[in-house]
Amino acid sequence: MKIKTLGFLCGLTLLAACATETVDSDFGVEGYTYVGDNGAEIVYGSMEDFNNKVQQKVYFGFDSSTLDPDAIAVLKDQAVWLQAYPGTSVVIEGHCDERGTREYNLALGERRASAVRNYLVSQGIVPSRISTISYGKERPENVGSDASAWAANRRAVTVIQ
Repeated sequence: MKIKTLGFLCGLTLLAACATETVDSDFGVEGYTYVGDNGAEIVYGSMEDFNNKVQQKVYFGFDSSTLDPDAIAVLKDQAVWLQAYPGTSVVIEGHCDERGTREYNLALGERRASAVRNYLVSQGIVPSRISTISYGKERPENVGSDASAWAANRRAVTVIQ
């Protein structure tokens, strides 16, 4: 009798272990939740999850749309996250500082957004999941008119749709 009971309990334990879903510490099942650092509940695969796990912004040099090593490191992390959630689409926003004409900055912002898009596509993200928009100098992150403000405004931002 004891052996049968012990066998039954072992079998039950194995079943329970098989039924328990383990979730990777970085990527979980889309739609499930976890508690973020600030104590808020975050849904895996959501904009909040993306914002919690990877940087959303890459920065550019003056009058440039070239990705530097820091930008590439950020974009590699974004690509890994996007590969984990293949149903998620993003918009890449291109931004510029206040210098230059409105038209020139809209074109430069588009080149910056396209550079990010092209890099993510090169990392295996399906092109149809990525759209771009340029805001030029219309949406500054920092409204100042000095070198630090200009540097903050020369960016591309990845936003989950």
